[in-house]
Amino acid sequence: MVLYAAYGSNLAAARMVSRCPHSPARGTGWLVGWRLTFAGEDHGWDGALATLVESPDDPTSAVFVALYDLAKEDETSLDEWEIGLYRKARVRVQTLEGEQPAWLYVLDAHEGGLPSASYLGILSEAAMAAGAPSDYVADLRARPCRSVSS
Repeated sequence: MVLYAAYGSNLAAARMVSRCPHSPARGTGWLVGWRLTFAGEDHGWDGALATLVESPDDPTSAVFVALYDLAKEDETSLDEWEIGLYRKARVRVQTLEGEQPAWLYVLDAHEGGLPSASYLGILSEAAMAAGAPSDYVADLRARPCRSVSS
């Protein structure tokens, strides 16, 4: 098994159980020196999609993640969902047990664009369900989003 770090909608355990039934949750942690941003507005059905970028100029920047012991068959299943728009990246996650090597998906597109309000809602609900601190969830909910045209 490999350690997978989820930062977007996969933070929600219910979503991961349906996508990866053989991969138990292992805990949570922080990607220090990274930031959550949005990109690929032309790829999303409803605006830009969540991704991560390193933020070496701001070492206080951090992203909340959920960790999963990912079984091989579930890794294959996740790849089917993500590969094409996303690529795999190796990271180091800070946990209460110390630093843990893991991997995650980052969007293979230039940063920019706005997510929809509904997508931000999905992300913030997933973060809350995973136990993210209330200020982290509030920051997600306060991010700018696309206006909906009638």
